[in-house]
Amino acid sequence: MKPLHYHQLAESEIDGAHNWYMLQSQQAADGFYEELIPALNRIATQPRLYSPYMHGTQRIVLSRYPYSIVYRERLHEIQIVAIAHAKRRPGYWTKRLRQ
Repeated sequence: MKPLHYHQLAESEIDGAHNWYMLQSQQAADGFYEELIPALNRIATQPRLYSPYMHGTQRIVLSRYPYSIVYRERLHEIQIVAIAHAKRRPGYWTKRLRQ
């Protein structure tokens, strides 16, 4: 199992989404984490399980929230590139791949 490494902006996206759901309700915010955390754990244990996406990445689409986890497997880690909202422009995160 490779460790997960989060791009700084992906961490900000997680915080931003959670904070937005918290303004809606505690239940919505908790539900976001309850779906996000197991998905991240599946990526850590089975990174090749999910479909190829753009620019050498893969992604998992959350089922109850309009977000995808965009990641790529590297030699010693799995980089979480973005927690992308479905309404954002596809590929907005591609500049993060250079980092």
